[in-house]
Amino acid sequence: MTGFDLSRARAHDLGGRKAGPIDRRERELEPWHNLVTAILNVLRDERHQLLRVDEMRRAIEDMPSEDYLRLGYFDKWAVGVAALLVEKGIMARAEIDGRVAELARRVKPRAVSR
Repeated sequence: MTGFDLSRARAHDLGGRKAGPIDRRERELEPWHNLVTAILNVLRDERHQLLRVDEMRRAIEDMPSEDYLRLGYFDKWAVGVAALLVEKGIMARAEIDGRVAELARRVKPRAVSR
């Protein structure tokens, strides 16, 4: 059997590619991670059913490769939720961008301890 044809593989298609070591260090969740999880749970609960798991997967996998490879787990969720809200006409991209800008102005970055 010859090697797999990876010429059409997207960033999330990792099968057959060499990967580096897995970073298994524990990480503390940041408050916004819980917020993204809560938003996603509300949008896909039985009562609202605005988003489905398969839609989230597609939205995340449709991200540009450079974003998919650069972003972390919860970042991908946030991008996926935003993309689906816009796609379904629930929110406008300008609304989301405006809210993100407003939050960025209000939240002061934490000092990184070394």
